[in-house]
Amino acid sequence: MIAAVAPILIALVSLALRLINLATPKGFVFDEVYYVDGARDFLKYGVEVTGNKPEFIVHPPVGKWLIATGIKLFGDSEFGWRFATAIIGTLLILLFARLVHVLFYSPLLTAIAALLMACDGLALVHSRTALLDLFLTFFVLLAIYFWHRERHWLAAIAIGLAMGTKWSAIYFLAAFVFISMYRIFMLLPSLNMLKQIFIKFLQYGLLPVAVYVSTWTGWFMSNRGWDRNWSPNVIKSWLHYHSEMLNFHTGLTQKHSYQANPWSWMIMGRPTSFFYDSPKGCGSNSCSQEVVALGTPLLWWAGTIACALVLGFWIRSIVRGTSETALNLVVLGLTAGYLPWFFFQQRTVFTFYAIIIEPFMLLAIIYCMKLLLNSYVKPRVSQGLVFIFIAIVIANFIYFLPLFTGGIITYEAWFHRMWLPSWI
Repeated sequence: MIAAVAPILIALVSLALRLINLATPKGFVFDEVYYVDGARDFLKYGVEVTGNKPEFIVHPPVGKWLIATGIKLFGDSEFGWRFATAIIGTLLILLFARLVHVLFYSPLLTAIAALLMACDGLALVHSRTALLDLFLTFFVLLAIYFWHRERHWLAAIAIGLAMGTKWSAIYFLAAFVFISMYRIFMLLPSLNMLKQIFIKFLQYGLLPVAVYVSTWTGWFMSNRGWDRNWSPNVIKSWLHYHSEMLNFHTGLTQKHSYQANPWSWMIMGRPTSFFYDSPKGCGSNSCSQEVVALGTPLLWWAGTIACALVLGFWIRSIVRGTSETALNLVVLGLTAGYLPWFFFQQRTVFTFYAIIIEPFMLLAIIYCMKLLLNSYVKPRVSQGLVFIFIAIVIANFIYFLPLFTGGIITYEAWFHRMWLPSWI
């Protein structure tokens, strides 16, 4: 009974952790300056502007509209800016727990899934900062959940909203299309093939694109949008706009002190510092206040090992001709959410992008736990190992909590938490 309600209780505690002192730090944190400004413009004009002139933007509107809902509800303040991400971050915990439940039908593993997601620093920092990547992660995981449940029309809507948040969701759409076509050509009789191809075209071709286009309604309905009148044909203007956005993303090679190669993301080699200050009020002459997008270190390091193990299990399953859904989902998530970044070695990228692969990394850990709990190891031993790991993750999370929430601590305490030189 306790395990069954545990995800809800964990989510409620996590919501409190996200909402308490949500207005700290004051002012814009990292790239909030861009997205909050866009959200303000959406509420006023339906499009983004600079003064009286149209503003060129490089990300679609959905995430900024969600930020705008918080501003509409609670005012143009730090709490209002970040409210939407706090809610989505809490829902992400429940959604991940639900996915684990339908995969394994284990109340214990479902509760552990919710707890691990709740005890990750990267997810907490994103939940307390008005950026886009948490929205992207939520919609992608929602699409994965519906896709696994064979509710493809809903999955298509979710992936369309994900693309309307950030373009990188298109890799997950490509994975859906590839797997769908593979299943049709390899598993269906030829008489049903054309019908199924047509259905999949509607589901993962037409519908996601229609949803994505609809997210640009404000731009279509306003004459203030950037390059809205580039051509007498509004569609041509819109496509030209997208061409300029693509040029920006492919040409973004400006050096940044916190840029990090994708090779280092999972081990948190160079986490992104969102905010740093040296205020008073810690009982010492030297104080530190930082918000760093750092995954709970021991959780992510264990997750890196778990992903390697799962990849090995997946290759073995392919060789043997067997298939396990959990293995497939982990590989799908890492392939679509992580692998593409390795092809942009010159682009300026950051470790906080890794939030998109976190659910799949955690799923790898859960899968390894399942194997351990179902192994020939004595139940007391296997359960003991699992609970020891969970206890260590919780302790590690609490230890780093000031760096996730912008707490004021002594400089010495801050320095002791800089476990790697590259974190400074």
